[in-house]
Amino acid sequence: MKTDSMTIDNKELNNVEATKEQTGQTSDTWQAYTKKTHIIGRTVSIVTLVMLVGAPFLIGKLLGAYPDLGAVGKGFLSVGIVWLVSSIAEFLIYTPMLGAGGGYLAFITGNLINMKIPCAVNARDMGAKTGTQENEIISTISIATSSLVTILVLALGVLLMVPLQPVLQSEVLQPAFENVVPALFGAMAYKYYRKNMKIAALPLILMSLLFILVPSLIGSTSFMIVPSGAIAIGVAYLMFRKKNMQSPEQTKADPDRANTGDE
Repeated sequence: MKTDSMTIDNKELNNVEATKEQTGQTSDTWQAYTKKTHIIGRTVSIVTLVMLVGAPFLIGKLLGAYPDLGAVGKGFLSVGIVWLVSSIAEFLIYTPMLGAGGGYLAFITGNLINMKIPCAVNARDMGAKTGTQENEIISTISIATSSLVTILVLALGVLLMVPLQPVLQSEVLQPAFENVVPALFGAMAYKYYRKNMKIAALPLILMSLLFILVPSLIGSTSFMIVPSGAIAIGVAYLMFRKKNMQSPEQTKADPDRANTGDE
């Protein structure tokens, strides 16, 4: 019996050591992957930025239509200041959702709201949670797939632009084209609203009323992410405080209620 017990203990010890070794190898592999992702992402981002900014000046130089740098600077500042808050808000909101690889791909290829974010959100339905390695991989693959599909669709669009021009310019279909994005995000948003309506209700109602009363804000939805997100965070914080103020007797009598925060 003693020998059998020692044999079992040795097997368990070997299993634990093997698990620790495998976990260490996985951690090292993930760190190496993350490091390479940042190196490639930063390099490509710099190259893309130089090409986007430099191409107009290079074309202007070659064609003899070089713009006035003073006027360009004033125009850039007038637009850049307006979009500075929106850019920072989108970076802070989307980067944790997409991870490093997905974030680099999304911000380099662009069209986040219309294409990249919906693809990443739908892909996460597999069960990945924000901040995990699974979410990082799934987001990167989904955004890469979205980029490739976008290139393919654009190529087909260029080839079929002339034959489909009457259809695309049809007055009957224009309202449908203008509401594709709202319909897409409305359908996806409901899935998240229903998970916690107490948090979603207040910002949803306030933003809806604001857009109805001030229609000019519809073109500034990126800016409105900041106040609506702040309202949602404030509501969640108040609910958290209210849950923690629950008496110990209630927590002991109904632990499920304390864990979920349902009132």
